[in-house]
Amino acid sequence: MCDEPLPASWNADASGPPAPRPENGTAVGDTVSGTVVADERPFGPRIQLDGHASKPAHIRDFPWQGKRSDAVRVGQHVAAEVVSVDNAAGRIWLSLAATEHPELWQYLKGLRGGDVLTGTVAEIQNFGVFIALDHGPPHPSYPGVGFVTVPELTWEHFDEVTDVVHVGQRVQGEVLQFDTTNGEARLSLRAQRPDPFQIFADNAAVGQHLTGTITKVIPFGVFVEVSHGVHGLIHKDDLADVQVDTPEQAVQLGENVQVTVIGLDRDRRRLHLSRISGHEPRPAATEQPVQDDR
Repeated sequence: MCDEPLPASWNADASGPPAPRPENGTAVGDTVSGTVVADERPFGPRIQLDGHASKPAHIRDFPWQGKRSDAVRVGQHVAAEVVSVDNAAGRIWLSLAATEHPELWQYLKGLRGGDVLTGTVAEIQNFGVFIALDHGPPHPSYPGVGFVTVPELTWEHFDEVTDVVHVGQRVQGEVLQFDTTNGEARLSLRAQRPDPFQIFADNAAVGQHLTGTITKVIPFGVFVEVSHGVHGLIHKDDLADVQVDTPEQAVQLGENVQVTVIGLDRDRRRLHLSRISGHEPRPAATEQPVQDDR
């Protein structure tokens, strides 16, 4: 993934003037050439740039097909695009993918976060879904240039990816980012729909009493669906007025329960609940992160 800030020229919404060209004449977006002189850990292949004897350059993005060892070998002369210039460290980062697949690179580089793309579900895997986009070049290795990770498919709970989409289905998704490692447009299908948690949070408050159904039991507590698509956690310590060793000692899967909201975090989409009578709201500073791994 592209971990470093994108240059201003890649972002039409960026404020201020574009970054000035460095004194050495090498800037993001330039195409340069050089010779592979070593494979330096942890930086990777080092390139001695033509005409830049003292400034080290390393490959960040490799071609999106074939083996890395075939793409760069010591003594090989390569052409690559400059994707980052770290003047403080005196280091240049390059992309071979940009010159190996220029049409696809330019298409992906031109996308902006929030753009809406359409396409067809080309392949479903347990780690995500490949989308064959309606516009733009094909991918050299994958079934589609668009890719949706499992959490970005829908706001709703589901057991299997095929419960949400099927091969051949027409979809539209919002662009999240350009994955420079795999040459993909990372998309979100759920971003095109209202978030049920935020709708719920508009009318919810700490101390509010709700009725819900237990949908999942885990070692340290239970999840309760208090509104369609909205699940909150009851920690084991908040399940009963008396201490229990396991959640099953207090409640059962599918049981309807009365709960009180003791914590609501809109940014992280987390809802903390309690069944203990007269439970005081939990201070935000003591709340522990909760990961619903469903």
